[in-house]
Amino acid sequence: MTQQLISSLASIVLLATLSGCASTSHSPPPGQFRENSVSYVDAKTVETISTDFGVTDLQLVSEKMVKSLLDTPIFVDRPTVTISKVRNKTAEYIDTNAVLTSIQTQLVRSGKVRFVRASNEMQAGLDELQRQNQSGLYRKDTRANLGRMIGAKYSLEGELYEITRQNAVQRDVYYNFTLKLFHIEDGIVEWQDEKEIRKISNR
Repeated sequence: MTQQLISSLASIVLLATLSGCASTSHSPPPGQFRENSVSYVDAKTVETISTDFGVTDLQLVSEKMVKSLLDTPIFVDRPTVTISKVRNKTAEYIDTNAVLTSIQTQLVRSGKVRFVRASNEMQAGLDELQRQNQSGLYRKDTRANLGRMIGAKYSLEGELYEITRQNAVQRDVYYNFTLKLFHIEDGIVEWQDEKEIRKISNR
């Protein structure tokens, strides 16, 4: 009888352990969002999840800056432009390069401006030139010649900062994105504009 009791208790403990493992394996780690279903939505749908700088803010900034740039007479002769950087002066982690990439894409599509490699893209260009000219793998008449790169006439630089105010019931965030177009040779600011965004959330 004692042996049967021990066997029964062992079986119960084993089943309880397996049940605990099974339930744990289906639970997401703390803080992880579980996706029950995924659906596609319009990329232009206004994002209202939080007051953080998000997709809609990026689109608003990009559209404003591109329209303002194309309204200036600077791009009449399709000048060469390079991307510099946008300084992030907010308390958030924001990939400010994504903003400039979006602006660059729309300007290239307009056909009114030519972009040359930015400083963070230059190494890839140098590697390709060296590969074509020093590897001995390419016919001379098809190689890209050294010393033929075109310098940029203008540089796009900017900054993004925020002012946040909050109390027990409300959070108010103001963003300001400023973009400047510098004439590289003389350092003159040829164009400048800003986009203001304000978002309020209630608890």
